Amino acid sequence: MSDRIIRATAAGAMIRAFVCDTRELVQTAYEHHDTYPVVTAALGRSLTAAAMMGVMQKNEDEKLTLKIDGNGPIGNIVVTANSQAIVKGYASNPHVDIPLKPSGKLDVSAAVGKGSITVIKDLGLKEPYVGTTDIISGEIAEDITYYFSVSEQVPSSVGLGVLVDKDLSVKRAGGFILQLMPSATDEVIDKLESNISKVTSVTALFEEEGNLEAILGKLLEGFDVEITDEIVPKFECGCSKEKVRDALSLIKKEEIRSMIDDGQPVEVHCDFCNTYYKFEIDELKAILEK
Repeated sequence: MSDRIIRATAAGAMIRAFVCDTRELVQTAYEHHDTYPVVTAALGRSLTAAAMMGVMQKNEDEKLTLKIDGNGPIGNIVVTANSQAIVKGYASNPHVDIPLKPSGKLDVSAAVGKGSITVIKDLGLKEPYVGTTDIISGEIAEDITYYFSVSEQVPSSVGLGVLVDKDLSVKRAGGFILQLMPSATDEVIDKLESNISKVTSVTALFEEEGNLEAILGKLLEGFDVEITDEIVPKFECGCSKEKVRDALSLIKKEEIRSMIDDGQPVEVHCDFCNTYYKFEIDELKAILEK
């Protein structure tokens, strides 16, 4: 089952739905950042949510940033996404190892801690839209559900799951976002709430149903469902040595001269994909001359 996001409407457009499989995307993030299991789960959930939130945007050039600022050992999680579900992201501390929950599951909430969640939407206007709400559980799905309710005033249900295999690779990753439109009737609301209450684990749902269409059918059982489109999400940074060189060329000449005088190559690190770009003295001199 390759990575996909399915977008759909149901109950005569009273419900809009997003369901996604992001195993390959989260696996790529794990390989880039060498995350320990609980961080793989936390970052993977964040990337999955951002991918779906990204495709909610109307225009191609709109960008979204999801920031989870907790006081747990992971530190901050920062993820960006665009309307094509191209995402990138990182956790401040990828190497967190804490005890499992009594149930044997990864304790994401303890690793994230308390704090705030912020969504920044760059809509191409002078000022971006910024919405901030409290972290209420640290499990991320509940926190984003709360964000939608409070900051955007859209009744939503968010489910996110990442299952880490014994070899620390990503076995399953995916999620859903279900949202009620203002026209939703009490009957539709009650039925949807009943369907959602039957979902105890997102990863278990993925293992049981096998594909996104079946998962969508389970979540929206009893409703007429129309799949409107399908998107392939990807973890992709877009940084390059050329772009870093252009950024260095904007630094003050005195600072570049100081780097050259130090006599050592300069390394520039991209947080989003954990790539290091090395610039030798001759390259720094070329930047200075340019």
